[in-house]
Amino acid sequence: MEHGKLPKWYAHIREKYPQFASALETLGETVRKEGPLDQKTSHLIQLAAAAAIRSEGSVHSHARRALQAGATVEEIVHALLLLTSTIGFPATSAALSWVYGLLNPESDSQK
Repeated sequence: MEHGKLPKWYAHIREKYPQFASALETLGETVRKEGPLDQKTSHLIQLAAAAAIRSEGSVHSHARRALQAGATVEEIVHALLLLTSTIGFPATSAALSWVYGLLNPESDSQK
């Protein structure tokens, strides 16, 4: 995890509960390294799961990480659009708006 750009709440958790945060980060890295999927694919899958549970923070985190791992904006959008028939348009639309807001912070993602 890129520690210089942590959300304030997560930075607080890391400061207050450093062993917990370390274990959490280690778990994520360990699981990603255990299998044949590359980093980009792993983060796209986690992005989809985050959208399915409507976790805006996780959608932001995994969209950022997918980009860092080489995913294109089109791949991120497609990963979310693929969810429509599974989680419904409202949840998919929410996730798309969160990603759009992340990629275009100066714009109003509700337009």
